[in-house]
Amino acid sequence: VLEPNTITYNSAISACEKGAEWQRALALLDTMGRTSVKPDVFSYNATISACGKRVEWQRAIALLITMEEAVIEPDAVSYSAVMSACEKGAEWQRSLLLLAAMDRAVIKPNVVSFSAAISACEKGVEWERALALLSNMSVVVLKPDVFNYSAAVSACAKDAQWRWALALLAAMGHAVIEPNAVSYSAAISACEKGAEW
Repeated sequence: VLEPNTITYNSAISACEKGAEWQRALALLDTMGRTSVKPDVFSYNATISACGKRVEWQRAIALLITMEEAVIEPDAVSYSAVMSACEKGAEWQRSLLLLAAMDRAVIKPNVVSFSAAISACEKGVEWERALALLSNMSVVVLKPDVFNYSAAVSACAKDAQWRWALALLAAMGHAVIEPNAVSYSAAISACEKGAEW
């Protein structure tokens, strides 16, 4: 008889994450904790991501805390997944707090971390913060990608900041990043809202 191990549990949790079955992912993680099979960072990250897909940001934060209590060191993926959950829950302040917490925990944020934080600012109509985050990426030696720029353009569009939206499109060209449909649509929306059409 084959006994489940960390790999089999993680595979099952990952399948739940892909299907946004956060309750099943949590149940599997809980089962791991009650057996001799101990969860690892991947177990938690996949469960956090599953919660995020269903806007269960409070559970995602609780899982991050549980990780630390279980002496499982969260990584950039852990924080990014929680930030993404907060973004989906319109909790932009929490996303920014988590980004700052990464710095305190000496975990280098990645492009995905910034993308989640910028998107959270976009949802909160915090375009100036979104621009600051985009600018801060160079401080931590990260090159923004089309998703980072698009989220910042969208943040500008939410508040009719058409000049900034167009400046970001130009900056994408200078950075040799091809704007996508989201970038263009958001810039058009900014111009429309600013009556610059």
